[in-house]
Parts: sequence; structure tokens; C-alpha cells
Amino acid sequence: MHEPSPSVDRRAFLAGTAALAATVTGASTMAARAATPQEPAPATAKPSRHAGTPWPICLDTATIRPVPLLEKIRIAAESGYDAIEPWESELADHERSGGSLKDLGKLLRDRGLRVPSVIGLWNAIPETQEAWDAQLPASRDRMRMASAIGAEHIQVIPQPERPRERFDPAWAAARYRDLVEIGIRDYQLVPAMVFVKFLPGARTLGQAAQIAIDSGHPQAKVIPDTFHMFIGGTPFGGLQHLRGEFIAIFQFNDAPAAPARDALEDRHRVYPGDGVLPLQDILRDLQRIGYTGCVSLELYNEEYWKQDPMVVARTGLEKTLAVIRSACG
Repeated sequence: MHEPSPSVDRRAFLAGTAALAATVTGASTMAARAATPQEPAPATAKPSRHAGTPWPICLDTATIRPVPLLEKIRIAAESGYDAIEPWESELADHERSGGSLKDLGKLLRDRGLRVPSVIGLWNAIPETQEAWDAQLPASRDRMRMASAIGAEHIQVIPQPERPRERFDPAWAAARYRDLVEIGIRDYQLVPAMVFVKFLPGARTLGQAAQIAIDSGHPQAKVIPDTFHMFIGGTPFGGLQHLRGEFIAIFQFNDAPAAPARDALEDRHRVYPGDGVLPLQDILRDLQRIGYTGCVSLELYNEEYWKQDPMVVARTGLEKTLAVIRSACG
């Protein structure tokens, strides 16, 4: 695979922009686009089953990690979530054990759970063409699994980690565009960029947004995470500069007062409202920019993993809804 020339990129971008504009010209055009197998149907804003929130509430399965996937689905549905966000390793385990992902997707729909995102495309943007070619089959297989259960997006993690001076944003943007085109064309889902503190070059929301924007793809998206914004140094006010449709899913959690920010790790995440992050202000900014996707509770707290998973799921939902209603009520 060769890096496309600027002229080819421009033609592809203009063609994609024209196709995207056509989706808003009328109901018949929207229906025709939804029926086109090469592109995912446009995500329709679906209200939560809960009053007082403009966003559906999603459960990231890592929040109750020790539980098997089928049990996580039961817990998410019975505790009242609108959606679930599984990990690709869980889907792979399900297949290896003889399970059908198509049947799993039907189970999710029968349970009333949408799948706004799957985590994720690991090592998805290496630094060389040889490494890119070598990892692409794994990325394709992960997109296949996510598509099989009806996922709308899959997360792009721009690993492997490397020094900042070896992270080329232009290369990353071109490879991200490749992933988006493959995802839409072959798997009817949209890969979306994440940012993580330990990835120089993709540490902040601004850096992830740069990669997505510089890809030139009209369906490029990012996935903010309140905890990663905090520990990676992204000012929360930066959300005001985005459009709501630029966000694929919004990861939600809180951070404790101690340890200090530089010492915080994923295991320190706490329930929304139990920490020090300005979550109400963040949510008000999400409303202002017109975001209508899912708010996903994502916790990796080992103390929560020791507790009854149904209690953790219900507590997380109640605390998430409380913060949202406080911000938006």
C-alpha cells in the first residue's frame, strides 16, 4: 500500500463530502443511504430509557471485568443501561468457545442494548509500512467481529508506543483514513481515534483530533475520555471547539483527589461524582456542541471488581444519571 498523493486525497475528500451532504436532502435519500451495503447507516439519536438525560447510558464491560461476557450483557440489560461497550478480546473468546457473534448481536438487540463502540484496534497505527502491512489482518479481524454484533464504531489505538520525535502525525492521519475507509466499506462501522497519556503523539484530545481532521475523511471521529483528558493534560474547555457529531462515544468516569494527577493510573478511576473532575461543566459543554451519542461508564477499579457486579453496575448507572441530571436539569 502506497501513501496516496494529495490530489487523490482531495478528490476522495470532495467525493465523500458530497455523499455526506446528500444524506440530509430528504427522507428518501436517507433511506437509500441506509440501504447501501458499502456504508454504515447514519447513527440516529436514540433517547435513554431514563428520564433527565439527553444521552443514552452505556456500560463499558471493563467496569465489571471479572464477569463473563454473557453475564455482563445480562447485568447491563437488567440494571437499566441503554448500551454496552465490549472489548474485542471478549468477542474473540466467545468465538473460540464456539459461540456465534451473529447470535450474540441478536441477543444484544433482544435485550434492548445497542453497541456504540468496541474496544479496540490495538497497535493500529505502527510507524512503518512494513509494520502497517503486518498488523492490518488483525485490525480487519477485529473490525469483522465488531461488525458481526452490530457495533457502530471501533476504537483506534495508535500503538505501538514510540518516542514523540518518531511519531509522524501526517503518517498517522493517512493510516487512520485507511482504517476509516476499510471500516465503512467492508464492515459497515466507523473507526474512531482515541488518545492515551502513555502514547506520545496521541496523548491529548487535540492530538487525536489533529489526526482525525488531517485524515480528510468526512466521517472521522474521536473518542474523549474524562480520565484521559485529566491525566494527559487536555483542558476540559477544549470540548467546546468540537462538533457533537465529531465524537463517536464519550467515556465517563471521575478521578480521586489523591494520588496526585501525575501518579494516577487507570485503576484509580472512581464513580462519577465521587471525585474531583468538573463533570457538570463537561456535560454542559457536550450539550452546547450538540452531542447526542452515548455516555459510557468506563472504570478499571480493582476494588469495584471485587464487589457484586450487579451492585457495581447499578451504582455506576445511578451515579452517572445523578451527575447528568444535576448538569442538565
